Amino acid sequence: MLENNLLPYDGQVIYYGKILQTEETHHFFTQLMNHIPWKADEAFIYGKHIFTKRKVAWFGDAAYAYEYSRTTRVALQWTPSLLNLKSIVESHCKTTYNSCLLNLYHHGEEGMTWHQDDEKTMAKNGSIASLSLGAERLFKFKHTKSKETININLETGSLLEMKGETQSHWWHALPKSKKVKEPRINLTFRNFIS
Repeated sequence: MLENNLLPYDGQVIYYGKILQTEETHHFFTQLMNHIPWKADEAFIYGKHIFTKRKVAWFGDAAYAYEYSRTTRVALQWTPSLLNLKSIVESHCKTTYNSCLLNLYHHGEEGMTWHQDDEKTMAKNGSIASLSLGAERLFKFKHTKSKETININLETGSLLEMKGETQSHWWHALPKSKKVKEPRINLTFRNFIS
């Protein structure tokens, strides 16, 4: 697929479309669903310690300590399936990644509100590659100043790359949807600065 920037300004978001065949998608989805040590995500919101229904897992080249929402996670060692997917994603994005945050959304009533992946432990203006497996979901971008929005449906087996100044100027979100009944696994490959 031709690499076109989805953003009109202030960043780069490239949608590669489906990079995995149907059988590969099913294979990797099953492997990750059954062999990743999923845990409820934790956050402190208005001083309250909450646990989300959405599950997460954090992997990396080393035992990186990743902190967001005032919670620290220590990276686990890569599994063979994750290393395989990392290699496939790197070949498309033409970059290397040293870590991956996985999210498991059990159905459409689990999502993510507007946010930026701009933690100080992540490479500034670096590439974040998002691989989707499972249910197709709507993904949204909103400019921090103009409030202009860009929407895209992320299908199973598809790859989206955010890079350049995207995290500085755009928020992104995964809206909730009562229509989506199936689970989705999202892998976000990143570069962690230790």
